[in-house]
Amino acid sequence: MTAATTTSAPRAGASYRYFVVGLLAVVYTFNFMDRQIMSTLAEPIRKDLGLSDTALGALGGLTFALFYTTFGIPVAWLCDRFKRVWIMAAACGIWSVFTASCGLATNFTQLAVSRMMVGVGEAGGSPPSYSLISDYFPAKERGTGLALYSLGVPLGSMLGVALGGGVAAAYGWRVAFFAVGLPGVLLALLMLLIVREPKRGALDEVALGADAHAPAPPALRAIGEFFKNRTLLCTAIACGLSAFVGYAMLNFNTALLMRVKGMTLKEVSIYYSLVIGLTGVVGTFTSGWLADRLSQSDRRWYSWIPAIAFALTIPALAGLIWAPTWQIALMFIAIPALLNNMYLAPALAVVQNAVAPGQRTMAGAILLFVLNLVGLGGGPIFLGHVSDLAKPRFGDHSLLVGYAALGPVIVIAIISHLVTASSIARDKRLAAAL
Repeated sequence: MTAATTTSAPRAGASYRYFVVGLLAVVYTFNFMDRQIMSTLAEPIRKDLGLSDTALGALGGLTFALFYTTFGIPVAWLCDRFKRVWIMAAACGIWSVFTASCGLATNFTQLAVSRMMVGVGEAGGSPPSYSLISDYFPAKERGTGLALYSLGVPLGSMLGVALGGGVAAAYGWRVAFFAVGLPGVLLALLMLLIVREPKRGALDEVALGADAHAPAPPALRAIGEFFKNRTLLCTAIACGLSAFVGYAMLNFNTALLMRVKGMTLKEVSIYYSLVIGLTGVVGTFTSGWLADRLSQSDRRWYSWIPAIAFALTIPALAGLIWAPTWQIALMFIAIPALLNNMYLAPALAVVQNAVAPGQRTMAGAILLFVLNLVGLGGGPIFLGHVSDLAKPRFGDHSLLVGYAALGPVIVIAIISHLVTASSIARDKRLAAAL
């Protein structure tokens, strides 16, 4: 079924569009929970399978990110031409089944293969969701709609720690993978039954005219146009650097709290899960809400918001390294947990508003390609490798050296957001969309 046959659905009312974005946020919650459970169970997996911190960083980041980013582009090409809901449902089923299969692994290779397949499935999750939400929410409200969807990141992180850690503490890490993976199969069926395929570009007709219904261009042309657009390129680079810091910390926070600060897995499942969940929800939604409102007076707020957020992260990182107890460490973790996601919703709004509706899934996939290849693929393995290099001298406290090494990356991320703000100010297409 081609794109031309996916435009029959009428414009959705406000209640239904919020219901749809709510369901998509639930799916994204399970998506992120399945993605991040590896970091929650890092310590018991490391001890059981005899893995290094570099290996943990690869399992939590690189092995997933390589396949997630590689398959994201062709899946996006399909989604710009066929029914997005069908593709998303199939993807949800794939990543859920292979998350559960991680519980059957007995060595690094088996676990890595399962993680690769989780990445393949999750490649069909977010890009088509961004496109769907952009066809349910007008341009001036997309920051809020995309922020609501992005709540899946902190909620998934929270539930991954709470459910995964709690089940692992009681029944072992293998059972935890089954518990978080298998419910996603039911969600895949619910998507098929509930979510209607909206008309592409219907909410952009006034601003974009005929371009609102222009067919999706060939994949190579779409990729070339993305990287030739200075605003999109700067946004992608800034997001990649931001994600480098965020994913590095997210993948090793549990290991740091248990190995260095003295937390138990049960305490992690209760207290750490609440911290990353509540702060992440507030930070993610607030960033989208602020972007929608502040951008009406100055579009540069799309990038100023994350620049300010990451500037405030620097003293918190120093406090986390210094913290003598896990209680104090949690207080300092709460600050980057609140701020590190504040780049995502504004960046998604910029990308979705800066391209024609027929290119939105591909543009979202390209953004995620850069974001995850640089951030998820690089951040965790960078921190883990620095920790392994420092281990002969610092022992278990070598993780603190890895965290300290993130400081210069944060500074570079701040600079990149400020450069992006300058490009946004001169972007004529973005000005027309808003």
